Amino acid sequence: MRLPAFLFALLFSINLFSQQINIIPQPVSVKQPKIAAKFSINSSTQIVLEGSNLKNIAVYLNDYLKQFYKLQLKVVTNSTSKNVIRLNYERLDAPTAGAYLMTVNGNGIYIAGDNETGVFYGIQTLIQLLPVNNDKLQIPFVSINDYPRFAYRGMHLDVGRHFFPVSFVKKYIDYLALHKMNYFHWHLTEDQGWRIEIKKYPKLTQVGAWRNGTIIGRNPGTGNDNIKYGGYYTQEEIKDVVAYAQKRYITIVPEIEMPGHASAAIAAYPELSCFPNESTKHRKEVAWSGDTTGKQVQQSWGVFQDVFCPSEYTFNFLQDVLDEVIALFPSPYIHVGGDECPKDSWKRSAFCQQLIKEKGLKDEHELQSYFIQRIEKYLNSKGKILIGWDEILEGGLAPKAVVMSWRGEAGGIAAARQKHNVIMTPGAWVYFDHSQSENEDSVTIGGYTPVEKTYGYQPIPDSLTKEQGKYVLGAQGNVWTEYMGNEKKVEYMIFPRMSALSEVLWSQKKDSADFLKRLMTQFKRYDWWKANYSKAYFDLKATVLPTENYKGVLWKVESKFDKPIVINFNRGDSIWGYIKPQLLEKNTDANASLNIDNKNVSLSQSFYFNKGTGKKITLTNPPSEKYSGDGAFTLVNGVQNEKGLLRSKEFLGFNGTDCEALIDIGSLQTLTSVTVHFFQQQSSWIWPPLSMEVLVSDNGQYFSSSLGKTDKLNVTNGANGTMTVKGTRLGSFIKVQIKNWGTIPEGNPGAGNKPWLLVDEIEIN
Repeated sequence: MRLPAFLFALLFSINLFSQQINIIPQPVSVKQPKIAAKFSINSSTQIVLEGSNLKNIAVYLNDYLKQFYKLQLKVVTNSTSKNVIRLNYERLDAPTAGAYLMTVNGNGIYIAGDNETGVFYGIQTLIQLLPVNNDKLQIPFVSINDYPRFAYRGMHLDVGRHFFPVSFVKKYIDYLALHKMNYFHWHLTEDQGWRIEIKKYPKLTQVGAWRNGTIIGRNPGTGNDNIKYGGYYTQEEIKDVVAYAQKRYITIVPEIEMPGHASAAIAAYPELSCFPNESTKHRKEVAWSGDTTGKQVQQSWGVFQDVFCPSEYTFNFLQDVLDEVIALFPSPYIHVGGDECPKDSWKRSAFCQQLIKEKGLKDEHELQSYFIQRIEKYLNSKGKILIGWDEILEGGLAPKAVVMSWRGEAGGIAAARQKHNVIMTPGAWVYFDHSQSENEDSVTIGGYTPVEKTYGYQPIPDSLTKEQGKYVLGAQGNVWTEYMGNEKKVEYMIFPRMSALSEVLWSQKKDSADFLKRLMTQFKRYDWWKANYSKAYFDLKATVLPTENYKGVLWKVESKFDKPIVINFNRGDSIWGYIKPQLLEKNTDANASLNIDNKNVSLSQSFYFNKGTGKKITLTNPPSEKYSGDGAFTLVNGVQNEKGLLRSKEFLGFNGTDCEALIDIGSLQTLTSVTVHFFQQQSSWIWPPLSMEVLVSDNGQYFSSSLGKTDKLNVTNGANGTMTVKGTRLGSFIKVQIKNWGTIPEGNPGAGNKPWLLVDEIEIN
């Protein structure tokens, strides 16, 4: 029985931000009665299937209730009881498929969708209304109307770098379902492992699924664990996972990497390489385990030169592989990678150079386009649509291809303007291998993407017209697992950012302040699910500021919570109830902490003072927005970056340009050395300085005196390093000229592109 419209309006008032209703993603409309009431689910409650083909959804709900509440409900097709959960269909005319409505009142719970998927999403909302404890299952009276904003709402998982069992893949799919996401991008092949059984080519899993060891720590590593590592999914396991996802209305998009990231396949079948008789190359600084002759599965991370040769043998191989993949995955999409494909092997291959001439191609970039377009034609002939990373734009885009834009938004913008469908997945917002905390103490790939930044992402760039924006299908969070060797680490890296992304992709409007309030309840859900998650949201934030007179530095500590902050210094004093930034003038170890819900949150920072610390500094060239730190002051704030990209805010980054800094130390002093701290990771196009020179002046205008020049590096751990100029001069102004390589040399990842120069502290003695 439905209430008359005038009575419904009388009983219900709009209450979008009720403290009782904490749903993520936020529905389109949430209304609650003025007088609060609740419906209780108990052992007598029935699930009534008023619509057809809804048994699967009833089973799903019962499985959830049994797992978390030890409750199993009877499923029927009709009932006169009011102690019911009714599932049905209604025409909802929403702009995107998956709409549903929910009503909870004295007549029970009513959920109706515009299709099966809509009913399923209504069940996800019901699950979020359940208590996250062992209290009675009471649901507040509410009326909800809802539908998704984007048609593609995805999450990705790389199982090539680290392999995860079927049990975790299913749990991962469950996490997607609980967030109303509908695409799972399964990254199945990589340089470090081939993870899918292909019956026609058994060596792909016999050889390609295993590596002889794995580097320890951040690439290029501090050693090798010398442990044979790997695994793969049989075709029967794949079928099982696909069926599991289908029952959760999730489409699995498989990815078979080509033409790059193919070392594992080439190790199994060397004839796929342009140079089958050459041994696999690895960086000299990488500790290698086992045999170094012949083709090998890679043991470190990054980009490697040995890629698929665009020969008939390779194309026949890939078509055979794709035939078996297509038979396993009903998805309309097949992802073929297409990213980070070095062209060095193609440049020195006589076969490739002849092929370029025969096909009338301009260069190796057009050869890659030829490669992708040929694969696309084959996939199209099988009724499938090709997806590739934005590098497939290089040399000309395949006619019907979908572009995943990961190197920022430029690729997606270009593809949408060419009227190609786009899935946005830019690293700065939705790469969940980036650190969530500035105080991160585990190894990650680097970067800094807090949950607030992910929530602030807008999948349709402002630069697109309304018509062009229609080509943006949605967005996806990416989980690259170089530094995620176990299931708990994956959970730690995706939560809570996956919750933020789900709202970006589902909700019609966003409210960051309200989302962060609802996130507090979501943390309790993670605990209820026994899911690991990052506590970075509770972090204290520390900022180092200059003083007005350029003497010393100020340490500012902030919290999102109205709680007293305790400050301790190794100089012997402590401050309870921190109020203002603290002045520091000498080497100091500082610690700040506070207590939230009986959990201690803390951070520590070490300060190293020298003649330049806290002094006035100006830059000739501005740093990139990507690595802008706290501006020029970052180089003299007394904080030396000891965690690499985990503390990327301590770097100033220069993309192909030099770093030239002028520092006024305030008075004429004797200078004996200047040291520049830097970070290098050549696999990520981050290079050390080419050289540095230090000029000295007593007035800041004329720099006729040089303290010295050097190109000698001091690198102690493979990543963080220093470059030092020594001499003796009098001066009060120091100009430090740090040279960028300008162009990445041939034979290196990113050859021909502009390298990054990441500079940390400038130390003056």
